[in-house]
Amino acid sequence: MAYTWIIFGIFALIVFYVVITFNSLINLKNRVNNAWSQIDVQLKRRYDLIPNLINSVKGYMKHEKNTLTDITKMRSQLVSGTMSQKAKASDVITSTLKTLFAVAENYPKLQASENFKMLQEELAGTESKIAFARQFYNDNVMDLNNRVQQFPSNLIANIIGLKEREFFKSEETEKKPVKVVFD
Repeated sequence: MAYTWIIFGIFALIVFYVVITFNSLINLKNRVNNAWSQIDVQLKRRYDLIPNLINSVKGYMKHEKNTLTDITKMRSQLVSGTMSQKAKASDVITSTLKTLFAVAENYPKLQASENFKMLQEELAGTESKIAFARQFYNDNVMDLNNRVQQFPSNLIANIIGLKEREFFKSEETEKKPVKVVFD
């Protein structure tokens, strides 16, 4: 009789562990999905601000047509595509916007424009929010990936088909300083 209780107790502990581990893995998966949604919201916000920025600088910056074209091209990839495509487009836009704002310093009338100043501030705030959202996402991905890789939670993760997630990384080009060439 005592052995039956011991076996039942061990079985109950295993079931309890499996349920707790399963729930914590689902919680981590949902946190990663939520964090990605937060990045998506900020990328959409940036996507919506870019046409206004382009329209406000078009008349002033006729010589920087390539910069404006690059921003427009990458803008479309912000709302469609995989996470890595969005990350790459985001990195290119961030770099191009830095160049655009650096070049804008050569246009005093543009710098004096209230519309341009407001858009510049909005985009700077959005860039900060994107950076924070990326950090939050990567922190959650690290927690999930640790649990998916560690024994014995990796056994449960494999059973439910939970895989490691990809970090939101910066491209090597984004890590380099921005070069601005004035013609």
